[in-house]
Order: sequence, then C-alpha cells, then structure tokens
Amino acid sequence: MLTERQRMILTAIVDDYIRSAEPVGSRSISKRGDVGYSPATIRNEMADLEELGFLEQPHTSAGRIPSHKGYRYYVDHMMPLNRLTSDELATMKSFYAEKLNATEQVIQHAGTILSHMTNYTSILLGPEVFHTSLRHFQLLSLNETTAVAIIVTNTGQVENKTVTIPPGVSISEMEKVVNLLNHRLAGVPIYKLKSALYNEIGQEMQRHIDHFEDLMKVLDEALDSDGTEGQRLFLSGTTNMLTQPEFRDVNKVKSILDLLEETPTLMKMLASAQAGTGIQVRIGTENKHEAFANCSLITATYAIEGGAVGTIGILGPTRMEYARVMRILDMLSKDLTEFLSRLH
Repeated sequence: MLTERQRMILTAIVDDYIRSAEPVGSRSISKRGDVGYSPATIRNEMADLEELGFLEQPHTSAGRIPSHKGYRYYVDHMMPLNRLTSDELATMKSFYAEKLNATEQVIQHAGTILSHMTNYTSILLGPEVFHTSLRHFQLLSLNETTAVAIIVTNTGQVENKTVTIPPGVSISEMEKVVNLLNHRLAGVPIYKLKSALYNEIGQEMQRHIDHFEDLMKVLDEALDSDGTEGQRLFLSGTTNMLTQPEFRDVNKVKSILDLLEETPTLMKMLASAQAGTGIQVRIGTENKHEAFANCSLITATYAIEGGAVGTIGILGPTRMEYARVMRILDMLSKDLTEFLSRLH
C-alpha cells in the first residue's frame, strides 16, 4: 500500500512524535541519518501520506502528526521488535523477589510494576470475574417492607443483601420473579447479570409480572455487587495520565478519569480482549468509547492452573511507546501466569 520511502518517512514521524510530543517537520526528518532524502522530497511524501489518511496537520503548525490510521499501520507493519534493556529486565525480576501469597497481592504488584515501568495507567482484571456465574438466586421476605436477596455462585460464594420491598408487591409476585430469574439467568457470569436482566427477561417480566417497574428496581439493587467487582479490577498509575502533554489540561482528561471509575464499563472493555490471542492493541476510536478516543489500550491475557483467564492492560495516549509497552506487557503477562500457577 505504501512505498518503501513512505514507510520510512511515516516511521520517522511516528518515532519522533512519540519522543517529542511535537509536530514533526520535513527538515527535522531530513537531518536523520537513516532517511537520506531532501526536505522537499519529504514534504511531498508527507503531503501524500496526509492525503491517504496516515498523517494529520495541526492547524497551529506546519509539521505533521500521526493519525490513528498511521499508528495502526505502524503497529501492524513497521514497529521494531527490540528486546528489553538490562534495567528493564532487572525491574521485571523484582516481581519474583516479593513474597506474595495471595492472588490479589500478585495482581496488584504486577499492576504497580507495569505502571511504574511505562509511566502509563495499568488495568488488571482478576481471572475469577469471568468464571464466576449465577447458580441460584433467592429473595426471602423478612417483613412487609424488607427482604434479603441471596446470590449463590458456581464457585460456592454466597452474597447477601438487604433490599426494600415496594408497597403493594406480594410474596407470590416475588416468587414468580425469582423463578423466572433462576430459570433464565442461571449460568450467566455475575458481571453480566444486570445487563442480562434487562436484555433477556425484562420484556417477559413486563408481560407477566404485576408491579414490573417496582420489582425491576428491587432486582437492580439486589444484583448490584456493591463493589465486589471492583475488588477484582485493579488500577495503578491513574494520575500518570496527567503527566502526558496531551492531557495536562485537566478538563480534557476528566472524562478519562471518570471512565476509569466505572468498573462495569472497564470490565466489558477488558472482557472483549478475551476473544483474541496474544497482545491486543486498540488505538483511538477502536476502543469504542468516546472518553478513550484519544487513547490506546494494549492488553494481554494471563492464566492460572485450571484454565481461568484474566486480562492485563496499559492505557495511555495514542502517542504511546507501542513497541516498548508491548514487550513489557508480553513478558509480565507470562510472569504473572507463572507466578499465579505456583499459588494454586
């Protein structure tokens, strides 16, 4: 698709922009020893690359910056595959130096190392979140206004939550709802229960259950895990976003920080990484969430004995050190798999 000269110039622009965060001009590229073309020739190629959608020109500058399409081409076709440096390897070895004896401790420690080494935000999702599903649901009336919602998972975990019974709701209506929920949602992963409630049985409940809206509010409250999902989602280096030139304006980064607090949304984004293999790179709008439109999310999976799989990821600006982050993430995900296997 691109000529060898265009590929060389695009690589030079991506590399320079990642390093400097400043638009790249033809003169600075011509001074590089590995290019060997005149500024005029480079300008013509840059214009062609812009027309093809690989480069963008900020209105305040004569230089160019990579577009999301340019970054994608760089990652897929031109990114160097260098090894980790000796300092990076030494930092990775510290992963094994810690005396950790619980899965959550290991995951948190891995996230800290990852955010420290990359200066981006690390996001890790515990493997159990994808393998914990509903076995049984019960709603026990304590009195006319209060009931206890009981959720039993396939792993044997039992969660209890007190909920308020709306006026006019009978015990028989509650029993109908419980039976329907157990019949239709048994086996559904816990983190998908609330969406399944509305998408899969909401219309059926509306047709057959009196006080539908009131009971839906009760179930919504009962199935709110009240932070138990958050205990399996680990963030480290969240404020690292503020150190990036693109995000020094707090108003610009606020939507990103707000999304990082939305556990269910992050879980769905990381869950989609389970479908692929190896390192997954989503650039800009590929993340399918407006708040991350100017970010890149790189993910890898890790596993423990028995086949349970989790996700480890790095969130940063689209001007990310892709090659270095992918090397670190690949090694750390393998180390995490090995370390967790020793604990189980």
